[in-house]
Amino acid sequence: MRTYAIGDIHGHLDLLKAAHERIARDDAAHGGGGTVVHVGDLLDRGPDSRGVVDYLLRGQAEGRAWIVLKGNHDRFLPIFAARPDWIDAGLGSGKHWLEHETLGAAETLASYGVEIRGRARTHAEVLRAVPEPHLRWLDALPLWHLIPRALFVHAGIRPGVDLARQTEHDLVWIRKGFLDDATDHGVLIVHGHTPVERVTHFGNRLAIDTGAAYGGPLSVVVFDETGLHLLAEEGRAPVPRA
Repeated sequence: MRTYAIGDIHGHLDLLKAAHERIARDDAAHGGGGTVVHVGDLLDRGPDSRGVVDYLLRGQAEGRAWIVLKGNHDRFLPIFAARPDWIDAGLGSGKHWLEHETLGAAETLASYGVEIRGRARTHAEVLRAVPEPHLRWLDALPLWHLIPRALFVHAGIRPGVDLARQTEHDLVWIRKGFLDDATDHGVLIVHGHTPVERVTHFGNRLAIDTGAAYGGPLSVVVFDETGLHLLAEEGRAPVPRA
């Protein structure tokens, strides 16, 4: 079974559509039937978070073989709508999503036509402007996707903990204890969350967030019977090793 994985999108609908076009060409050239896994962080920082949600939600509704996982940034908007005073424990700053300078709340809300004007007023505007199906879909996104060769997840896993006992906090936030761990997890962990200059294979994990949020590319990899490949604009290429 052919499986493609796309890194962190962060509101860049143009990059996402271009990645899907690359995938469509490659999939057609190899017989079709591939599945596409998105490793989360659909929202924040980029210019069109609403467009990304619309595009992915509609594609799934039309029956596309698209798996969309939840990233830490994908929790902020739906939880804010339900609990406007919530502060994510993963934020070392202790600041609210709306008040954090670099998280990208302003860009996400602007894509829905909402301007930040204080927590209470912004909350009321979010309830008015953000479609309820968007909030429900974001809130219900799965945390991982497993195939025989790889586990796809946003941030990583807690080493030594059974998949069924992994916490959502770790799956969308973990860095320390995962990135610095060389344990063989049984399958390759394919993740985003922590940007790298280029897609990199670290032996037990594959990092595919290449910084689309900061002007970098949106990277794609493909798993099939021939192995693991980076899917560039010009076609398949080897995946760099650390």
